[in-house]
Amino acid sequence: MKTQIQQWKNLLKGKTLAAALMLALTASFGGYEFLKPAPANAASVAPAAAALDDNSVSAISALDHAMETLAAHVTPAVVNVTVTSRAKQQQLSDRDQDEMQRFFGPFGFGQQMPQGRQGPRVEHGLGSGIFISPEGYIVTNNHVIDGATDIRVTLNDRRVLPAKLIGADPMTDLAVIKVNGSGFPSLPWGDSTALKPGQTVLAFGNPFNFRFTVTRGIVSALNRPNPYSDDARKPGEFIQTDAAINPGNSGGPLVNGHGEVIGINTFLISPSGSFAGMGFAIPTQIARPVVDTLIKDGKIEHARMGIGINDVTPENATFFHLNNASGALISQVEPDSPAAKAGAKVGDVITELNGKKMENAGQLQAAISSQRPGNKVDLTVMRDGKSLNLPVTLESINKKSDEIASNSGGTHGKARWGVALENLNADLREQLQLPSDVKGVVVTDVQPGSPADNAGISRGDVILEVNRKPVQSAEDVKRELGNVPSGKDAMVLVWANGGSSFRVMHAAESGSEQNGD
Repeated sequence: MKTQIQQWKNLLKGKTLAAALMLALTASFGGYEFLKPAPANAASVAPAAAALDDNSVSAISALDHAMETLAAHVTPAVVNVTVTSRAKQQQLSDRDQDEMQRFFGPFGFGQQMPQGRQGPRVEHGLGSGIFISPEGYIVTNNHVIDGATDIRVTLNDRRVLPAKLIGADPMTDLAVIKVNGSGFPSLPWGDSTALKPGQTVLAFGNPFNFRFTVTRGIVSALNRPNPYSDDARKPGEFIQTDAAINPGNSGGPLVNGHGEVIGINTFLISPSGSFAGMGFAIPTQIARPVVDTLIKDGKIEHARMGIGINDVTPENATFFHLNNASGALISQVEPDSPAAKAGAKVGDVITELNGKKMENAGQLQAAISSQRPGNKVDLTVMRDGKSLNLPVTLESINKKSDEIASNSGGTHGKARWGVALENLNADLREQLQLPSDVKGVVVTDVQPGSPADNAGISRGDVILEVNRKPVQSAEDVKRELGNVPSGKDAMVLVWANGGSSFRVMHAAESGSEQNGD
């Protein structure tokens, strides 16, 4: 009995201990739950503002869609042009090299292979191009393919095809190459004469070897003059755009909103050699006739009249009895040239070509560039306030390689005379390397800040006329300048840098006139 009672006590004790243990554990867990850190409440984040609905951005969406459609339409017709060439034996100076890179980048965009002491240098370069025919004709820049021994194009579908040169024209910096095949995507020409500043344009190409790039911008300006200094016969009329054009874009198309080619990207102006907001394209009014001729004949001959031309400005218009500052002012007539045979004279102002109004020298130069040797053109000129018609039969520009067709208007001053003069003798003629037909008076010194200085006249220039009157001696110049009434401007015809141009010397401020000799 005792034993049984003891067993029950032990059993109860165990159960009590277990219960106590269970109770302790429960309390412990309960305490933990009570004492453990409360979970951080999730931050209450307000929902972001709703996106603008389609109606609010319909104009932007429509523009984006239009640009996407335009880019998708144009890109298949754009090609990457890769060339291999042998470097010319006579390399450019470092200064010339820097100047070229300022405009074009190295060879459009490229590299020169390392060269040992012996053997020719090999260059690799690339640019862009555009199919203008399903038959495989591609337009690019002459400076992209100049001297190339191998030309290959990469299409938008990544095919790489060999290309052959059809023809090139250094004068306009245009070239046509061709790949075999047919059915290539191509773009039509547009009318660059219909462009307006502010109009949207897209530039396509392969800048820095980033293939098939498109940039968007506007027409910043039209009819920009020729920036080159090597040959003033090269036509200008460039389209200026802020659509990014970089090395490698050369030869690619500038297109309008209809997907028409209205220009061929050709150079940029930048102190760094990379885009700085000023890109330039050859307008189709120049490009198309050149390309058509290259495809047809494989070469092109440009026409010439044999004149030097300047812009008419508000400063010189009154000297030619003009009511407005428009037209192309003849500053030089080459002996025995087509213009000379037609009766053109220095001081004539060309106002129309074949019945079309000529606003400036650049427009006339571009118009003549599109003509061919043997063509007859009708010039309407103003001479001493009277309108005359001069029929001119154009000849090849190659007939006289040293023809000068200067279109630089020169700088205009703000003061009066300030020149030292000397009669032109045989020694000075030889020293200055003047053509035998240049007759006038040599400028031997120019006073800084003087009217002559401000008009862009420099030492070594030759004054040919003063106020439309030819001069043969220093005394002639002094006399004619002395006859200019106080407070009135004087205009001189000056031979400088291989061509002649009219310069206006402004009257000095009261009390600051100088007697020039």
